[in-house]
Amino acid sequence: MLYRNIGKHLFFQLDPERAHHLMIGGLHKAANIPGFISLLHGMYGVKEVPELAVDLFDLHFPTPVGLAAGLDKNAEAVDAFSAIGFGFMEVGTVTPKAQPGNDQPRLFRLKPEEALINRMGFNNQGTGFMARQLASLRNRRIPIAVNIGKNKATSNEEAHLDYEQCISALYPYADFFVVNISSPNTPDLRNLQHGDELASLLEAVNRELAEQAARHGAAKHVLVKIAPDVSLTELEYMVQTIMNSGVSGIIATNTTISREGITSQHASETGGLSGKPLKQRSTEIISHVYRLTGGKLPIIGSGGIFTARDAYEKIRAGASLVEIYTALIYEGPEVNREVHRGLLDLLRRDGFSHISEAVGADHR
Repeated sequence: MLYRNIGKHLFFQLDPERAHHLMIGGLHKAANIPGFISLLHGMYGVKEVPELAVDLFDLHFPTPVGLAAGLDKNAEAVDAFSAIGFGFMEVGTVTPKAQPGNDQPRLFRLKPEEALINRMGFNNQGTGFMARQLASLRNRRIPIAVNIGKNKATSNEEAHLDYEQCISALYPYADFFVVNISSPNTPDLRNLQHGDELASLLEAVNRELAEQAARHGAAKHVLVKIAPDVSLTELEYMVQTIMNSGVSGIIATNTTISREGITSQHASETGGLSGKPLKQRSTEIISHVYRLTGGKLPIIGSGGIFTARDAYEKIRAGASLVEIYTALIYEGPEVNREVHRGLLDLLRRDGFSHISEAVGADHR
């Protein structure tokens, strides 16, 4: 309860982006203090249990709950986040070249809705910096996914070159990759989700992955992160294109540009909305994707997960793994143990002996 009683109060007195940088920078520096990571793990770590461990993408996930991209953009606090009960984490979004992102202010708390709005714009230090950070990791407790994007100045016609460069630079350090084509904060990026652009991009990504696998002797998987703001017709085409491409899975979903039901003071700010208001829509998208793929393409569910029940709804809708982000800001690292314990109770309540049995249960 340390975060909820003390840490949250202190952080919420600060500008959201300043609080973010203080947290990431503090965790990065503290990781070098002898015993700090062990202390974090003792306070917040989650004990692996067979019922909730997942083997997917040729990787072992000690728990099904991961950290979504956007919090650790430059892979600066991987050791710390790996110690507080996550089963995996995404770092990034990273672009080939460092870029400052959009003008500030660009991150807003919507406290009544327990949500965030961000229009960060892929602010990051570039692939070279991230490669050095990941190469310096001392202990990989969990799988690390690298979330990749294009630089703002890169046209959609040349976007594939940026994604290829990200894969080439970071292939030795990523356990798997996530192609981000669904952030609302980079102009025209979401257009890459549709039409021939998506097929061409994924063809280029797969070609680069194959080249790197031949060079390094190990094949790695790639997933595509999609937006919630699509019609069913658009989703059907998108999912069919993704399936035809041969990529390994889908992350559903990114943030939303919808403001339905939002009444707090920052409702008019542009950017992507995350948190509780996104929960229902992201679960609906998961359910549609599972149905459209016949359950044959693994899904990572993301959007509005605060409790074990929220996570379980996404799993029953079709997600094999789930991710949180905004809940960590509002609830603190204690949320992992609560979700882990609650998921175990829900599985046993429904008579499942392993989480894989619950995946897509609402469709049966």
